[in-house]
Amino acid sequence: MAKSPEAHNRLFENMFVCKKCKTKIKANIQSIKEGKIKCRNCNSKKFRPLKRK
Repeated sequence: MAKSPEAHNRLFENMFVCKKCKTKIKANIQSIKEGKIKCRNCNSKKFRPLKRK
């Protein structure tokens, strides 16, 4: 867990992982749901939220 709320938001807020190639991307959740965002590596539109440890 991050030490401060600011660091926690920077690390986990609006972070998603591509389900196909496991690349992390920072994007707005609304854009992800609408399918506007593509993965930089594999051009997939399937993302999941980043898991918090």
